[in-house]
Amino acid sequence: MKQKLLLASSILLALPAMADVANNGVSYPVPADKFDMRNWKITIPSDINQDGRVDEIEGVAMMSYSHSDFFFLDKDGNMVFEVHNKAITTKNSKNARSELRQMARGADFSIDTHDNLNNWALSSHPDAKTFSAIGGTLEATLKVNHVSLHAKYPEKYPAYSVVVGQIHAEKDKAQIEAKTGYGHGNEPIKIFYKKFPGHKMGSVFWNYERNLEKNDPDRADIAYPVWGNTWENTAEPGDAGIALGEEFSYKIEVKDTTMYLTFETKRHDTVTYEIDLAKGVDAKDNPNGYAKDAFYFKAGAYGQCSVQESHPVWGPGCEGTGDFAIDKKNGDYNSVTFSALKLNGK
Repeated sequence: MKQKLLLASSILLALPAMADVANNGVSYPVPADKFDMRNWKITIPSDINQDGRVDEIEGVAMMSYSHSDFFFLDKDGNMVFEVHNKAITTKNSKNARSELRQMARGADFSIDTHDNLNNWALSSHPDAKTFSAIGGTLEATLKVNHVSLHAKYPEKYPAYSVVVGQIHAEKDKAQIEAKTGYGHGNEPIKIFYKKFPGHKMGSVFWNYERNLEKNDPDRADIAYPVWGNTWENTAEPGDAGIALGEEFSYKIEVKDTTMYLTFETKRHDTVTYEIDLAKGVDAKDNPNGYAKDAFYFKAGAYGQCSVQESHPVWGPGCEGTGDFAIDKKNGDYNSVTFSALKLNGK
């Protein structure tokens, strides 16, 4: 019964999208026509069925799914993700997204979202063999078309930025309560693009989040440069940066316990990093890093310019009405176009 209910839910969410891909019986291309969507779930910033939860589509429904505002193919067959600042969000986030989440189970809903078989692990995990894989690869070629323009607190780091790729750790309440040092649902990598409104160029950088519990004051993102500046530097990056509409590529490859990163673009030298995820990155981090966590990849447009103001780091007070058409006209949205996206080589 559980399997049937889950599958029905996904199909129901896909039904409104059929109007986006068909007109008088004429079908139009959807992302799955050009990209392998078999092991992805899309989260879009809407609540089409009005159940009070953000809409998520996966499984067989992904093969025919498109949304004319948030997730679609452009005229060149590239996959576009768009999201405005003020919109319904997932339970544990203040930031709206149009973003893919890796689902190793594909359309096999007998496997729960949080089961080991729907996630991957490092070789350091004591139960590594019970996961869908040990390590994995995410490769993308993309360009950022637009980032949000208006922030009440532009000095707060997330203002004017969007995340275009991630590794996310599973949140595991049992591990948290047992004080194992794992299960916090942190992110060993988030790839950012940030551009201030008055600047010619933006910057690409990536953040590592120390794998600590939510209320630990040392739980913080550490920014590593790629092209241009990191998020704490408000200076114009100039030609060292990346322009809106300028294509670049990233590759995240995890083998055993090591994360290998490669960033490429035509105008700049290739940038690489090598990080052992089973060790802390500094004295404040969990000394064993993410050694016993479960993981999944994410890619798309995860807006960082939240409308909320109260958080000292994550509250830039960006503008937004909640109406996508109005917010897009006002520049209070993010847009990212992928010309290539491969999960584990597919």
